[in-house]
Amino acid sequence: MKHIPRKRFGQNFLTDDLVLSQIIRAIHPQPGQTMVEIGPGLAAMTRLLLADLDHLHVVELDRDLVARLKKNFPAEKLTVHEGDALAFDFSGISVPAGQKLRVVGNLPYNISSPLLFHLAEFAHLVEDQHFMLQKEVVERMVAEPGSKTYGRLSVMLQVRYHMELMFIVPPEAFDPPPRVESAIVRMIPKPGAFPCDIKKLEEVVTKAFSQRRKVVRNCVAGLLTEADLLACGVDPQGRPETLSLEAYVAMANLLSAR
Repeated sequence: MKHIPRKRFGQNFLTDDLVLSQIIRAIHPQPGQTMVEIGPGLAAMTRLLLADLDHLHVVELDRDLVARLKKNFPAEKLTVHEGDALAFDFSGISVPAGQKLRVVGNLPYNISSPLLFHLAEFAHLVEDQHFMLQKEVVERMVAEPGSKTYGRLSVMLQVRYHMELMFIVPPEAFDPPPRVESAIVRMIPKPGAFPCDIKKLEEVVTKAFSQRRKVVRNCVAGLLTEADLLACGVDPQGRPETLSLEAYVAMANLLSAR
């Protein structure tokens, strides 16, 4: 029976064989690796991943697709986790000693940002992530200071990951075609301890970008003084989108020290 894509789940199924092959080459799955695919859908990428992997974990919310996956793949090859990826505990997937988890997926565009932040909580357990996302979101993720797309998403993800926009995927590669272009992003967690208190960083970044047309001094008023900004090496007259990642980390660390 043909599965009808459900808008409430943000289902746009990748069907282009050339694009699928390009994605698999970028991921480069290898036997023995532990990988989880978010939103396998009709299993177009799942099948290609399993051609190289010994076993694969998938997280799927749609009950009809869960039943289809369990019917079409043996349990010794595919473990299906039924549920919402936004609430999924990725630390619950067993990984051999000395290895880390690899995460891939064609992420639903309607929950992409919350899902990326949820996954960031498990960055220390992850080797890399390869995702299909709306191109506009990926451009914001990898944006550099001074660009119009640099903002909260850029800072909060770049502090945890090295990220790269791999290539663009046109709407016609999907069924049904989305109204926007998509892109593949590679995310590699940065090694070592997190450089600051994540809650303080979130507080500073949210405050700064809530009024991005204003100067930094006015944006963070009530949180940091002009003297605080100067102590962090930040020009109080600068704009939020011009500040480096290091500047935001410095401001978060100053708040944490109080």
